[in-house]
Amino acid sequence: MTEILGRIRESYNTVAMSYAERVVDGPEWEIEGFDLVTKLADGRPVLDAGCGPGRTTGLLAARGPVIGLDLSPGMIAVARRDHPEVDFRVGSMTALEFADGSFGGVVTWWSIIHLPRDVVPQALAEFHRVLAPGGVLLMGFHVGTESNHKTSGYGDLPMDIWVHRWLPEQLTELAVAAGFTPYQDAENPEDRLVFRK
Repeated sequence: MTEILGRIRESYNTVAMSYAERVVDGPEWEIEGFDLVTKLADGRPVLDAGCGPGRTTGLLAARGPVIGLDLSPGMIAVARRDHPEVDFRVGSMTALEFADGSFGGVVTWWSIIHLPRDVVPQALAEFHRVLAPGGVLLMGFHVGTESNHKTSGYGDLPMDIWVHRWLPEQLTELAVAAGFTPYQDAENPEDRLVFRK
C-alpha cells in the first residue's frame, strides 16, 4: 500500500502545476452538490479529501468552513498559493489525522478513483469515523467497471497511477457496509453519490 500511495503522490507532484492550469471548470451541477453538503453539514467544517490544487476546496470555502487534504505536497503547494485563506494539509484519506466526529461533511471529488479497489473500504471507514453524527459524504467518481493504467497526463507529463471506474451500486454497497445510509435525492447524476452517517 505504501508503494501505491508513493506512486500516486509522485505522479501528482509531477503534474501539479500543469493540472491546476488545465482543470479549471467542473460540471455545472457540482455547485448544487456543494450547496447540499454545506446545508447538511449544518455549520460544521467540511473535509475536501483528495483536494488537488484546491479548486473544489475554494468553492466549498465560499459556503462555509473547510479543510483541504491531499496526498501530494506539490498539489497542496499550488492550493495554498491559489487559496491562501484556506487551511490545506498533506495527508492520506486512508489514515486521516483528525479526531472522531471532526466534520459535518466530507467531499471526495474524483479522488478515490486512484485507490486500489480493496483499499476504498478503508477510506470509507475513515470518512465515517471523522464525520459527526448526521454528517454527509459526497462522492464523485468515474462510472464503469474497468481500470486503466495512466502513464502520462496534463501536458503529457509522466505519471504512474491507476484509474478505477465504479458502478454506483458497488460504491453504495461499500458505503453501507462502512455504516453510511444513502441520501435519497432524485436529482443525483449517476457519477455522484450522497450518504449520511
